[in-house]
Amino acid sequence: MGGGGREGRSYRSRTQRKHFKQSRENVWKRSKSDPDSTDGHASPWQPFATQNPSFDEYYKEQGIVAAEEWDRFIEVLRKPLPAAFRINSSSQFCSDIRSQLENDFMKSLQTEVIEEGEVEPIRPLPWYPNNLAWHSNFSRMQLRKNQTLERFHKFLKLENEIGNITRQEAVSMVPPLFLDVQPDHFVLDMCAAPGSKTFQLLEIIHQSTNPGALPNGMVIANDLDVQRCNLLIHQTKRMCTANLIVTNHEAQHFPGCRANKNFSSASDKGIESESNMGQLLFDRVLCDVPCSGDGTLRKAPDIWRKWNVGLGNGLHSLQVQIAMRGISLLKVGGRIVYSTCSMNPVENEAVVAEILRKCEGSVELVDVSNEVPQLIHRPGLRKWKVRDKGIWLASHKHVRKFRRIGIVPSMFPSGSSHMDATDIEPKHGNVTDVNSDEGLQQVEDVLTSADDLEEEVSDLPLERCMRLVPHDQNSGAFFIAVLQKVSPLPVVQEKHINPEEKMPPRNDDPPKKLQNQDTEEVNGMEVDLADGTDEKDPEGSLEANSIDNEDGAAVEPDPLTCEKVNSEETEVPVNTETKSERTGGKRKLQIQGKWKGIDPVIFFNDETIINSIKTFYGIDDSFQLSGHLVSRNSDTNRVKRIYYVSKSVKDALDLNFRVGQQLKITSVGLKMFERQTSREGNSAPCSFRISSEGLPVILPYITKQILYASLVDFKHLLQYKTIKFADFVDAEFGEKASKLMMGCCVIVLSGEALSNPIQIDASTIAIGCWKGRASLSVMVTAIDCQELLERLLMRLEIEKGDLVQENALGTDEVQEEMNDNGKEEPESLEVAENT
Repeated sequence: MGGGGREGRSYRSRTQRKHFKQSRENVWKRSKSDPDSTDGHASPWQPFATQNPSFDEYYKEQGIVAAEEWDRFIEVLRKPLPAAFRINSSSQFCSDIRSQLENDFMKSLQTEVIEEGEVEPIRPLPWYPNNLAWHSNFSRMQLRKNQTLERFHKFLKLENEIGNITRQEAVSMVPPLFLDVQPDHFVLDMCAAPGSKTFQLLEIIHQSTNPGALPNGMVIANDLDVQRCNLLIHQTKRMCTANLIVTNHEAQHFPGCRANKNFSSASDKGIESESNMGQLLFDRVLCDVPCSGDGTLRKAPDIWRKWNVGLGNGLHSLQVQIAMRGISLLKVGGRIVYSTCSMNPVENEAVVAEILRKCEGSVELVDVSNEVPQLIHRPGLRKWKVRDKGIWLASHKHVRKFRRIGIVPSMFPSGSSHMDATDIEPKHGNVTDVNSDEGLQQVEDVLTSADDLEEEVSDLPLERCMRLVPHDQNSGAFFIAVLQKVSPLPVVQEKHINPEEKMPPRNDDPPKKLQNQDTEEVNGMEVDLADGTDEKDPEGSLEANSIDNEDGAAVEPDPLTCEKVNSEETEVPVNTETKSERTGGKRKLQIQGKWKGIDPVIFFNDETIINSIKTFYGIDDSFQLSGHLVSRNSDTNRVKRIYYVSKSVKDALDLNFRVGQQLKITSVGLKMFERQTSREGNSAPCSFRISSEGLPVILPYITKQILYASLVDFKHLLQYKTIKFADFVDAEFGEKASKLMMGCCVIVLSGEALSNPIQIDASTIAIGCWKGRASLSVMVTAIDCQELLERLLMRLEIEKGDLVQENALGTDEVQEEMNDNGKEEPESLEVAENT
């Protein structure tokens, strides 16, 4: 379930926030004390109840599966979810890991199945391309009992931490596949945390890129919750990408960053604008919205006792808002995927239907049923009912007046508004006050029976949506709809912008509404129930106008507001002085544009430091550093880390400066250089070392401080971490290392000792080291060293096996020749065997 775009205190305090640090994989193992005990004492451990009568009644009536399938559906839904994981296709060890799974674990686990019949073997997911996604099914008990499985589990933990694989629910891998992302696409993940789908999108962006090269596209990953943003950053950090921006906004108010020709914030900051980007628009948008999450019952069985129909009803309008905001940020011709991990049609088909109605033909629902072969899916529903306070509602005309704030027309198949429920006359007599107990009971007598309701059927092609149900492929449940933007959204009336004003004027009037929008009065304020625009639009005149970009092309007007007046996103008041220094000498309060308490994003332009780095490492001029380096500290002398950004991210940052830093950025770019703070580091010619994350990108362009090591010395460095120059097996390598300048250096694994510089490719293995006065020390984490050692050993075994096979073939040929000639050649045989 997506994590950005939550609204209201009740939703923000739900499970996602409360159990942030708990693993959902282990939720079946409930704690031995019951925190919900009413008497204050710990109650005996009880397993989670995997049933809920309200759940059964609701989904039986909705007909999400045929009646004859219901028992099988519920049976599977009550079983723990099988584990699944995905191989990082951009990892240099991708082929090695896939080969290990196919030739080692898959066969060994299959043997265990034949012998003991206790363990289901791992297998690749048939619908995921290139055997990169895998399904397994094992428990903690099996891990402890079976040595093969224990080794497999350690393998998963190590590779996941390194970033070579990502643990992810199988159905969660599906939405990015239907986005059809290309390496040059700008992609927005609106509700991105915890980040597995974002990681998947980055993999696709980076496919087919050569070492040292960066794709032209980028991904912006957004989430409302700051803590979940941190989880997102931790997840995507393993990708080591310069093509990612992580932001912290309400998804339904994600900034459009439309530039005004007269606004020159970028030039004020000394930034030369090379980008023609006039607005932040996207080729692809992933809209994995917050939802009730009942599709995750198999991995989160606590949802069984929490589930009620109000969860889905309460999120419907927010889901429409987020989806409409995503469409407004989508380029014409672009594709958006709307998805939930819910089975509720009110959160699924009802939202898609409302999107199609609001967009008035500018968006089409795409049939993608044949795009992912072997994925078993079911068509979307065209009819459903809404349940509210124990009452079945087939049409909005059945909704009681005082419930119409929460139960809106868009929840129903037709999306039409009807007469007041006060006009309904119960069969058993007239009621003068439907809000009285007697009146409510009589109205319920009319509405409660689903058989008496005339069902609405949508006239929209909702069968093009896709439903994934648990018992089809032993997975969780998921809903996916793919929409394509075929023309601009309905245009709102233009408003005049004063060309003499540097900043666009603020407008306190509500923006012009799209046609056919439904409004409701809440607390004396008229609000739009369908897309949640606020009464006040701080950027109304900017967002509601068709403004030409720098190429002269008309930029599509934005039908939704970008910011919310009472948003939780903390801004610095315009006319209020902010205390920049905390008392007691504590860290200076950081400010990022209008965002208080957020580290700034600063283009790093200190030519002295940049030139010292280029000179020290001999970085080729073809690798552009100037203009692509970013820091998070305005004080150059205190900068600890320097980040590298791709051309696409640079252009987005430049646009963000030009519009007054509308984006609240929590993470950007790839950590390329890090200040060395040790005593030796301060005396080194260059105080910045190359980070492990940035090394693969800059490696092809380094001409100094780089050495090529033999396999044995490379292994020794990984094993012992620090080696004196005289202790290297290859004395010549030790001598060369001693002649390097003090500071960071790069050691590249070479097939032959001291060979000429090798051609850098995807298989090249290199590590950062520190050249001290008498020794060479690796600057790689222990877990990275462990992973590299295991990969090297595996490659050696494979090469040794290939060599043995070649020698065996050569021996057979010699033997045949001996038989033909009637001669014996023992020396040749001995040489062949000992090669």
